[in-house]
Amino acid sequence: MMSDRLQAWMRARFGPSEAEAVLGLLIDLVPMAPAGTAESTERVQAAVLFLSGGDTQRFLDAAALAQQDWRDVLVAAGLADDDWADRLSSMLGDTSPVRVYQ
Repeated sequence: MMSDRLQAWMRARFGPSEAEAVLGLLIDLVPMAPAGTAESTERVQAAVLFLSGGDTQRFLDAAALAQQDWRDVLVAAGLADDDWADRLSSMLGDTSPVRVYQ
């Protein structure tokens, strides 16, 4: 699953063929999110995407980091502190509640 707003952010940075592969890998990260909620899933997925900057190799590196320890990827992306929800909304440009794409 992936939120609509995060999917839009991802598709704006990766080409069409890359976007489908990235989407598949991000969906595989869902079990690593703390508490398994839609918000925590979006937070981990966003951290991986933000670290990638739209570059496939950096995406793979960030995904590997998330697989080792999801907390490390949150710290690296600046989403580990109490203001993570505000930072996420400012980066995604949308403050609406999380809607999930599956």
